[in-house]
Amino acid sequence: MQIRPRLSEILAERGMTQTACAELAGIPQAAISRFDKSTQHKDEHVFRIAHALNISVEQLFVVEDDK
Repeated sequence: MQIRPRLSEILAERGMTQTACAELAGIPQAAISRFDKSTQHKDEHVFRIAHALNISVEQLFVVEDDK
């Protein structure tokens, strides 16, 4: 199973920047970048991002089966 963030897709759909998302979520822009690059997913940040974008945590990710 592969899990990857889809934040960049969500932000593009909304015409939003990482900086704007960071401001809404109350976290540093660098944390948004690390999340989007799959280098770090702090639980608090995941929930703050989802809450700021008014989506579920599950919607922040794409889950693909390894077949």
